[in-house]
Amino acid sequence: MKITQDPERPAIDLTPAPAAGRAVAPPPAKPLRDARVDVLRGLALLTIFIDHIPRNAPALVTLHNFGFSDAAEIFVLLAGYSSMIAYGGLFRRAGARTTLVRIARRCLRIYLFQAGLLLATLIIVRIWMDLTGLVPRFGVAPLLQMGLVPGLLRGLALNALPNYLDILPLYILLLLLFPLVYVGMRRGIWGVLALSGTVWFAANIDHQLNLPNAVAVDDGWYFNPFAWQFLFVIGAALALAVRAGDGLLPLRNWAAAAAGAYLVFALLQGGSWAAWGLPDLRPLAIEAPDKSHVGPLRLLDILSLMYLFFSAPAVARLCRWRGLRLIDACGRHSLEIFAAGCMAALIGRILYRTFDATWPLQVVVNVGGLAAMLGLAHILDARARRRDDRQ
Repeated sequence: MKITQDPERPAIDLTPAPAAGRAVAPPPAKPLRDARVDVLRGLALLTIFIDHIPRNAPALVTLHNFGFSDAAEIFVLLAGYSSMIAYGGLFRRAGARTTLVRIARRCLRIYLFQAGLLLATLIIVRIWMDLTGLVPRFGVAPLLQMGLVPGLLRGLALNALPNYLDILPLYILLLLLFPLVYVGMRRGIWGVLALSGTVWFAANIDHQLNLPNAVAVDDGWYFNPFAWQFLFVIGAALALAVRAGDGLLPLRNWAAAAAGAYLVFALLQGGSWAAWGLPDLRPLAIEAPDKSHVGPLRLLDILSLMYLFFSAPAVARLCRWRGLRLIDACGRHSLEIFAAGCMAALIGRILYRTFDATWPLQVVVNVGGLAAMLGLAHILDARARRRDDRQ
């Protein structure tokens, strides 16, 4: 089964350049997008909105309740996958300069979204504080304690990253890293994975290996980039493996059984039994694996999920189902949808803190937030189709 890619997005191409004097075959047509990536990313974005509201009842049935990993791991791993899809072949066809400019523009756009979200959040929370007399317990509270303008400047310098607004800065750093990942993988994929894994291991051993964060308890980024870069690199390698397998990872019975067995263990060990009001089924008396540094149990959990997801033909067929079209659109317009989800979650947190998380209010917040995200995805998708039709 051939998985194709968006005509507007370059295909992955790591083949060596032809020898001098040898006839060059015309470049193949650019394939269409892989719907699995957009559907999974769309689901992750919707989940992030739900999880970013404390005391939110639907958060009891999101991914982190059924194992060790959550939507953040999916988001970062797919960032590496999408980067290889978007920019891997562009290096070959357009050259390094054009590709680096494209990456720089993308990083600037992400940064501007981050700046806009930070400014809007600070202003909205400051107005809410003045109207209600309440004070936020976390999030942007440390920035506001510095003063609105000083806190904003520290946030814009990425030196003070508040809760809920700390994943886009990580994305910027990882995207800036991609050219090195690409060059390394042209020489040898396993060497890049080994080096990246070594850095991840070092960050798990020494938690001081981090970037400074003025509003963090431990003075470091919550999403430690030295650890989370491993997921990004794995995602880039996954894109190459899927391409080499004509759209699917090779399905091996022993590997699928091992992945499935581990996910069962992750469910038993990481399930939210107390929150669900059920007996505790954890087989081991161990602490939850560290999210900030992508602890080994979390890493194995997301790798098991991704292996089963990208090796199953049925998943590829399901993700092309028209019923998932809006979720697919969320994944295709991920930056805008993420921003909308951040704002909707902020409103939800403010409403819950002001009026308490009653059931009617939870229905309004969750239905309204999800509807806003899906509605925006529909509008952006329709606009993109009209633009394509004009071309």
